[in-house]
Amino acid sequence: MTAETTFAQRLHLVRERIRTAALAAGRNPDDITLLPVSKTFGEAAIREAMACGLTRFGENKVQEIVAKRPLFADEDVSWVMIGHLQSNKARDVARYASEIQSLDRLSLATALERRLQAEGRSLDVLVQLKTSSEPSKYGLAPEALPAFLREVAHNMPSLRIRGLMTLAINVSNEDAVRACFRTLREWRDRMREEAIDGVEMARLSMGMSGDMELAIAEGSTEVRVGTALFGRRPYPDSYYWPEGRTLA
Repeated sequence: MTAETTFAQRLHLVRERIRTAALAAGRNPDDITLLPVSKTFGEAAIREAMACGLTRFGENKVQEIVAKRPLFADEDVSWVMIGHLQSNKARDVARYASEIQSLDRLSLATALERRLQAEGRSLDVLVQLKTSSEPSKYGLAPEALPAFLREVAHNMPSLRIRGLMTLAINVSNEDAVRACFRTLREWRDRMREEAIDGVEMARLSMGMSGDMELAIAEGSTEVRVGTALFGRRPYPDSYYWPEGRTLA
């Protein structure tokens, strides 16, 4: 990527990467959704993306959703919360986000349910699983997933469970990265077999700019891409990912 490339050119390259990876895995490229991650980028960059037909954007901090939303109040734009969320920020997510992909504990689910009830809204959610051994990573322990899904599905009707999300281990070993993605897919398959009422397991959000091909090979239905689309960020990734994972 060079400074002279346009967003449209970068988008084309990302879509080609998705297409190539899907075909190599014997999959239909149309079955894989692209979520542009606009964290740290401002109105001009997002409008350039919108000019290419994109209207759904991922953000790591709820503060950015709150700040950006008024700039696009008259536009058909939706905001997806993909970063770790503190329970005391549940009100803003319940009010402004179209989806959260980082639901990882009952206390957060309870806070979101309460706020959604107050707003008269419901929200699509993905449950974030911790599939790597890195102690600083967020996510629900996989073995806790069945009980968690039942609790949310049975007692929190405003949260519509649509699937799972994960962050792979941050290493150069492709086998280790693929193992994280494979773990998520395997747990998705197990939960499909259990067929918990009120729980959908159609979606697997996994893969970012640096590892999307590996994620697609392991069954990803959605890749979260920032750097490969928007370029390097004006702030270090540690500002937005204090646990150390980068390259969204």
